[in-house]
Amino acid sequence: MSNTRIERDSMGELHVPEQALYGAQTQRAVDNFPISHQRMPAQFIRALILAKAAAAKANVELKQLSESQGKAIVDAAQGLLEGDYMQHFPVDIFQTGSGTSSNMNANEVIATLASRLLGEPVNPNDHVNCGQSSNDIIPTTIHVSAALGLHEQLLPALVHLVQVIERKAVQVHPFIKTGRTHLMDAMPVRMSQVLEGWAQQLKANIGHLQDLLPSLQSLAQGGTAVGTGINAHPQFAAGFSRQLSNLTQVQFTPGKNLFALIGSQDTAVAVSGQLKAIAVTLMKIANDLRWMNSGPLAGLGEIELEGLQPGSSIMPGKVNPVIPEATAMVAAQVIGNDTTITVAGQSGNFELNVMLPIIAQNLLSSIELLANSSRLLADKAIASFKVNEPKLKEALSRNPILVTALNPIIGYQKAAEIAKTAYKQGRPVIDVALEHTDLSRSQLEILLDPEKLTAGGV
Repeated sequence: MSNTRIERDSMGELHVPEQALYGAQTQRAVDNFPISHQRMPAQFIRALILAKAAAAKANVELKQLSESQGKAIVDAAQGLLEGDYMQHFPVDIFQTGSGTSSNMNANEVIATLASRLLGEPVNPNDHVNCGQSSNDIIPTTIHVSAALGLHEQLLPALVHLVQVIERKAVQVHPFIKTGRTHLMDAMPVRMSQVLEGWAQQLKANIGHLQDLLPSLQSLAQGGTAVGTGINAHPQFAAGFSRQLSNLTQVQFTPGKNLFALIGSQDTAVAVSGQLKAIAVTLMKIANDLRWMNSGPLAGLGEIELEGLQPGSSIMPGKVNPVIPEATAMVAAQVIGNDTTITVAGQSGNFELNVMLPIIAQNLLSSIELLANSSRLLADKAIASFKVNEPKLKEALSRNPILVTALNPIIGYQKAAEIAKTAYKQGRPVIDVALEHTDLSRSQLEILLDPEKLTAGGV
């Protein structure tokens, strides 16, 4: 074969692309798993490279590697992160359940670069993988990549979304709209109350996500193959976490029980569950926006979302709520990702979970999708929508449900008769109430004032 070289591992020889930095074990994985043609996520590979650098630093401190070997490994890792490192990581998501193929991919690439820097062989297993097993480095990398994704992507995006919603709530506070339950007319609410409800949902989700960070930042590293720590220095776990914390500026700690962190992925399942809850919140906000924007003539038409692109290839002038629609699709995908992670989380057989790569893929995909869609929803839908005040006032003036405010005075049964008559005759409820009660118009105007009827929820 042309443009290849021969590499050897414990199973024998095989051809590897001549310019590839990886070796035999990576090539075997490429040959064995031509399944999805999707590589492991870039965030995962970045975290794996950082973990290899942290391991090398810890092993130098503990005299498990020479200073020159450790420096070469760290420099190789840093060099990778400064370039287009994903070209060197071709292994499919659907691979060995432990993620061993991805671990060895990293070991081989870093060993090749470190050997060049050092001018003497650096071994993928004995040096780059020193004190580690795929069984602890891959669960560790799942936690690290997800924690970095939350700190760097999702939490800032959610905070931004809350801030935009709260600013918009101040702007739209003067506007009062017909409330709806079961999609049917209900008592009036302020526009600001609707938005403040969204903001509170998101704040609660942020709090729940932050509560999970300590568990996510607790690492399996040091457990090696089954949790006993075989072939790792007794102080390796602590040294690794300290070095990784220095590299990432996120505080990582050794796990309290490494058997649990290797044999299960309960923390990833819990984080995914919270990501699903965020998806449900975003779906609610997106659908509220779509309904309020519907029309503009035959729908509710309460707001006008920013027009971003033509909405139809055949209907001129049609503009669709594309950002809320995209957000709703993200929510559906994240809910599906959570189902996969739930099933994968059940595959902790004795001392190892054997669906680690798909957990990593889906968890990081959910984090990225939610972060990106949250910013778009904030900046291209919520910040820029306009309120259609005439439409709001028109609907309010004809809303018979306002008669609910008269219940304490005339009773539920009498109020129901007034509401039904107003519906049937298409008349303002105040006019019907004036005919069926002893209350004066001035009294009714006070009692049925939509602004006063919204005060209870402030």
